[in-house]
Amino acid sequence: MTKSLLIILIGLISFSSFSQINGIVKDNKNQTLPFVNIYVENTYIGTTSNEEGNYELNIRKADTYTIVFQFLGYKTVKKTVKIETFPYTLDAILAEEEISLNEVVVNSNENPANKIIRKAIEFRKSNLEKINSYKADFYSRGLIRIKNAPEKIFGQDIGDLGGGLDSTRSGVIYLSETISKIEFLRPDKLKEKITGSKVSGDDSGFSFNTAIDVDYNFYDNTIELGNQIISPIANNAFSYYNYKLDGIFYDDKGNLINKVTVIPKRENDPIFAGTIYIVENQWTIYALELDITGTQARIPAADVITIKQDFSYSETDKVWAKISQKIDFKYAIFGIKGDGRFTAVYSNYIFNPEITRKEFGREIVAFEDSANKKDSTFWQAIRPVPLTDEEITDYIKKDSIQVVRDSKTYKDSIDGVNNKFKIGKLFSGYNYSNTYKNWNAGITSPISTFTFNTVQGWNANISAYYRKNYDEYKRYFSLSGTVNYGFSDDRLRGTLAATYKFNNISRPFLTIFGGITTQQFNASEPISKSLNSGFSLFSEQNYMKIYENSFAQIAYSNELFNGFRLNSSISYQNRKALFNTTDQAWYPKDNREYTSNNPLDDTAYGIAPFNNHTIFKLDISGRINFDQDYMSYPDSKFNIPNGKYPTLILGYEKGFSSSISDYNFDQVKGRLTQSFNIRDKGRFQYNLKAGQFFNADNIAFMDYHHFNGNQTHFGEGSYLDVFNNLPYYSMSTNKSYMELHAEHDFNGFLLGKIPLINKLNFNLIAGAHFLSTPDNKPYQEYTIGIDNIGWGKFRFLRIDYLRSYQSGFQSDAIIFGLKFF
Repeated sequence: MTKSLLIILIGLISFSSFSQINGIVKDNKNQTLPFVNIYVENTYIGTTSNEEGNYELNIRKADTYTIVFQFLGYKTVKKTVKIETFPYTLDAILAEEEISLNEVVVNSNENPANKIIRKAIEFRKSNLEKINSYKADFYSRGLIRIKNAPEKIFGQDIGDLGGGLDSTRSGVIYLSETISKIEFLRPDKLKEKITGSKVSGDDSGFSFNTAIDVDYNFYDNTIELGNQIISPIANNAFSYYNYKLDGIFYDDKGNLINKVTVIPKRENDPIFAGTIYIVENQWTIYALELDITGTQARIPAADVITIKQDFSYSETDKVWAKISQKIDFKYAIFGIKGDGRFTAVYSNYIFNPEITRKEFGREIVAFEDSANKKDSTFWQAIRPVPLTDEEITDYIKKDSIQVVRDSKTYKDSIDGVNNKFKIGKLFSGYNYSNTYKNWNAGITSPISTFTFNTVQGWNANISAYYRKNYDEYKRYFSLSGTVNYGFSDDRLRGTLAATYKFNNISRPFLTIFGGITTQQFNASEPISKSLNSGFSLFSEQNYMKIYENSFAQIAYSNELFNGFRLNSSISYQNRKALFNTTDQAWYPKDNREYTSNNPLDDTAYGIAPFNNHTIFKLDISGRINFDQDYMSYPDSKFNIPNGKYPTLILGYEKGFSSSISDYNFDQVKGRLTQSFNIRDKGRFQYNLKAGQFFNADNIAFMDYHHFNGNQTHFGEGSYLDVFNNLPYYSMSTNKSYMELHAEHDFNGFLLGKIPLINKLNFNLIAGAHFLSTPDNKPYQEYTIGIDNIGWGKFRFLRIDYLRSYQSGFQSDAIIFGLKFF
């Protein structure tokens, strides 16, 4: 049997054996029309046509029906049919809508579109609240294509992406479907029970296109799509949009529909462009088709995203409800280009049922145990939008490929190719995999790990690992080790760690860890090894201060209940002071020499900052994510922190049984963090820490609470945990402390409104950082910065100006930061 014949037969089965009413929709030029809404009049039993104009409408009872064909830009067609037997074929031809301005009275003093939008804004909240609750069926299909894919990205082979690429390196790389039941309660309760999930080429996979992820309501002031995007009918919409009335037409119920073009005032604002259709007198949304660029959405990989929504009116319920949604997108990043589409159909609505908040827990998405095990019969019977030839081909191709690729013979052959040693592995490291038995091992290259510090001189690591996965990666065992050699202090050190993950629901981890290593006095490692190497060799400034720790540790973590995770560890540590062993520098300065390795005194050469000692340490902390939502998969749970509430971490640390009794101590500590959007004004984040030591007057310096300073003028990572103008150990404390970091990213809200500057697409960031300890005057830093600096999609640079104060003005600085996706 040829492939083409097989596709035709599957298509016939799909269209005939299981669908009840099916057909094709065309225009009067005999061109097929994709994504036409087809539904039974005065009901929410419906579907849409696929890209080829074909549709299926699942009606099982023989009766007389009026079938409605609705498509933007075309006159709605109604066909009343008496159906006695199934399947029933019903084709339709749609004529273009006559959109006219003839009946519009244009007021020379006011743009008529502005009047329409003002009315839509005036009635926005009341229209939003008309539907207090609902239940509905949801179907979604996602398709992502890639075009002319490179064979390698950053030197790594990408293969054929699961069989998705053809000889031109193009093809479908993701195809999936979701069938679910959804329930909604105003203002923000939405839950989803997924009964069917299908991923092309993965019979155990779960689709990620859920109703929760595409719940875009344009009656809200903002729509969360990468960024907080301003709705064209938001309360402040006139600050962002201009409008033009393109014309009017009447729908099949006699409603006058206004077609309004939405025009951005500034190209880089978080806003849409396109068309919105408003129902006269009711001032509700009839339909919309809106574009947004990746720049506007702050999704760098995206070129353009298009959202299309269609609504239908129910005479019984007196509401306009969304019946279909289509999201198209194009993307391009690092030489990879492609496009995709996510189609959603909402049907069988029940409006305003008796639902209470008690019926909504923290579980917002749940998969039935057998959701991803449904056979083709299930999908052919329930799928509301028929597959296209491309999609049928992809399912056939990848399902066949999967059978082959799951075999031991194939996996061994692929491993045989990938496991071959090549010269390039000397630089990147070597990995060995046994895919069939789900284990892999590897060793890193020391060439890429060379760093320099004044204690060890040049030093390098060699790391090796082994990992065995169980239950489709839900459990695993890993073993890893690292050996480090310092060429100047002629010292070999190493560590070994073993970790076991017990399940993928509460994710308990048990880790046994031990060895001999060098550690920074500040365990947060405020300066990276690579940055310290650069400053040491080029400017003779050794900011990193380290000591030697011989230790054995056991750690356990687990989510005891939803939103609360316990982390605990107990360790034995033997700590020794280290001293400089080299003064090597590539560009030594006449007026400068390396400081000592003593963080308490830069000039204390050969003097230890602590006495060598042993100590046991206990560390227990609990992380609380208030009102944490989660998604339930068979044998898995994925948490979704609630941005409306902060995350609280409470901890207790104890040093005991030290060989020097004064080094024993207790500490209680807490941390509060949160990040949230302030409508269209940007994103605000804060990080508050506080703690109190007890019986700690003479403890070892590494057990102090250290504040992350920065003396390099280069920013690394998040700025919500660092004082960028504070010497590294200048305010370390063994008493009480409080530190606060806060930043607001205006996300184009201010700079986007300044002519010419708004074309640069920069973001303004303002920050404040406070620090208080009993032995020091309060320290403050205030920052103003520009983020998103770069060109095109490559915007990795951030620059901040800051001023610091401590009993008056202290100093200022410029900080250069790099960020990556």
